[in-house]
Order: sequence, then structure tokens, then C-alpha cells
Amino acid sequence: MPITAWNPNLYDTAHGFVTSYGADVLTLLDPQAGERILDVGCGTGHHVKTLADGGVEAVGIDSSPAMIAAAQQHYPALRFAVADASDFAFEAPFDAVFSNAALHWVMAAEAAVVCIAKSLRDGGRFVAEMGGAGNIAAIVAAVQRSRVAHGYAPIATNWYFPSIATYTTLLEKHGLEAQLAVLINRPTPLNEGENGLRTWLTMFGASLLHDIAPDQQAALVDDIEATLRPMLFRDGVWYADYRRLRFVAIKQGLGARD
Repeated sequence: MPITAWNPNLYDTAHGFVTSYGADVLTLLDPQAGERILDVGCGTGHHVKTLADGGVEAVGIDSSPAMIAAAQQHYPALRFAVADASDFAFEAPFDAVFSNAALHWVMAAEAAVVCIAKSLRDGGRFVAEMGGAGNIAAIVAAVQRSRVAHGYAPIATNWYFPSIATYTTLLEKHGLEAQLAVLINRPTPLNEGENGLRTWLTMFGASLLHDIAPDQQAALVDDIEATLRPMLFRDGVWYADYRRLRFVAIKQGLGARD
């Protein structure tokens, strides 16, 4: 499965809803001036900027060099680094780790939780939102159906969409007590009107069609749209059938936050 090639400009324009929905997760984080907070999967850096504007010592990491380059261009005074969520370390601990719409791209989920737990001080909090069980199930099913109908084998996906039980068990295994965990059904409107689903597939679902020649993909996408239109297209807008897992977990030990 190829690594997703991120396009920072497309991410910020056609898919700006990703950052917008993260505002609720930032509210849940409740950042305080003077805290050290790490944004895992920071993308183009906008949430790091929001944290810094509130007096936080914020650091952003992302596995995509293109995303980090865009973040550094947007906000040259802030601290960003290219790092894999499942393989990173910092010398000084953080008061909190934040992540929005990133951890479902990390197949080495346990390794990521280990890194996050190690990066937190005792009593520090891990607040995040990611794709949960059933996320984009209709889109994936339509893609697989279309692949088979056009003579291609089904393809493995490169997403990790856990249930509440699976992920909270993983958190608690590594000393992070889940104090809140909810699975949210959130049909999400896509930009670009009639082209919304195609644009989404270009940005987020390219791995589902990567093995098909570009001149053959158009017929599959037409078929995918025809399958999904009755359920995901309304009033000129495509909707992605998102389900989000949102949680707050606290690292166990002395020094818990008041």
C-alpha cells in the first residue's frame, strides 16, 4: 500500500473542513497559557498557531514533509518537525497531546500510543479525534464493489478505525485512563459541489485506486458516484459518511492536573 502523497494546498482549500471540525476538539482540550502541548499530525499547522496564540508552548509534528514545509511557511516563528506518530520522542514532557483527524492514518496504533504516553507528564492529558469504527463504510464498500465490477480485486485499506472498546483498552494498557470516549455519527459536507466526492477520493482515497491506470479510473469513479448518489448526495452537495472517535485520556501517576 503506497504512502499517501499529501497536497497541502488542496488540504487547506477543498478540505478545509478537517481543520474546522478540530475546533471542538481544541475546546475539549482546554489549553492553558504556559502549558507545553504537542499536536500529533499537525498538518499545515493551523491548530498549533491557535494554541500558540493562547500562550501555549506548542509543537507540531507530522509525517509528511510537504505538510511540515507548508506549516513552517505559514508560521515561521513556531516549532514544527517531520516525525512519525509511531516513532517519536522528546526530552521534555508535555502537559497535553492533541490530535485531530490524524491517528486513523497510523496503522502502528499501539506504537503511537506508546510514544504519546511517554511524551506526557504524569497527569497529562491526551485529547484527540480520529476516524472510528464504521467511518466511511459506504464509500469503501462502493469502491470495492466498483473494483470487482470492473475486473479488479478488492484492495486493502490503509486506515485504522477502532471501536471505543478497542481503543480505550489500548490506551489503558499503556497507562492512559480514558475519562471520555464517544463515537459520533457526523455526515460531513464536501466542498466542490458535484465534484466533491471525486476531490475527496483524490486527497484521501487515492490509495484505493492507485493500482489502476489513470485512464481507467474515470469509469470506476463514475460507477462509485452512481452507487453512492442516492445515500450521500443531497441538494447539490456530497457528504462523506464519517464516524469520529473522540476521547480524553489522562496519564496515570503523581501530579495529576487539578
